[in-house]
Amino acid sequence: MTHQVFAFEPPERFVAGTVGPPGERAFFLQARGGGRLVTVALEKVQVALLAEKLEELLTEAHRRFDMPMPGTEVSDPDNEPLDAPVDEEFRVGTLGLAYDVDSETVIIEAIAVNEAEPDTEPDDSLDEEVDEDLDRLRVRLTPGEVRAFIARARRLLSAGRPPCPLCGQPLDPAGHLCPRHNGYHRR
Repeated sequence: MTHQVFAFEPPERFVAGTVGPPGERAFFLQARGGGRLVTVALEKVQVALLAEKLEELLTEAHRRFDMPMPGTEVSDPDNEPLDAPVDEEFRVGTLGLAYDVDSETVIIEAIAVNEAEPDTEPDDSLDEEVDEDLDRLRVRLTPGEVRAFIARARRLLSAGRPPCPLCGQPLDPAGHLCPRHNGYHRR
């Protein structure tokens, strides 16, 4: 089977988004450009890690290469839902990041889960050594576009169920079985 590289350098739009109600949300990355729309599925923890690592990458690129640092305020935030149809191309196993000094852009690669290892959990790490025979989504973003992606990802993550003040796990509207209460239901 041949692998596909879905490259958007640059995309018209690149966002993280969800489908479903809080507690049952499915997380996606979606890129649009040149008449194409590509959507890949990933875990909530991968979205959080991607936002965190992108922030670190911007800071490091600014420090090491004197890259202009975009402000944290996004002037025109993208709060629109994912573009329809939300047809998953693949499930993300690995995320890769790079900074291109020459073009002052950030490259993000979302790489498919390795089907040869079906019993493994999705990798919530950012890795540079990956199998070249896997499908991948590659986008190239300016630092300002990265900042907008981070801001949207953080809004997305905070829009879920609120955390329990004792254990940090998401609160369920039907009640929460908090491990800090030794199994007693909290209402």
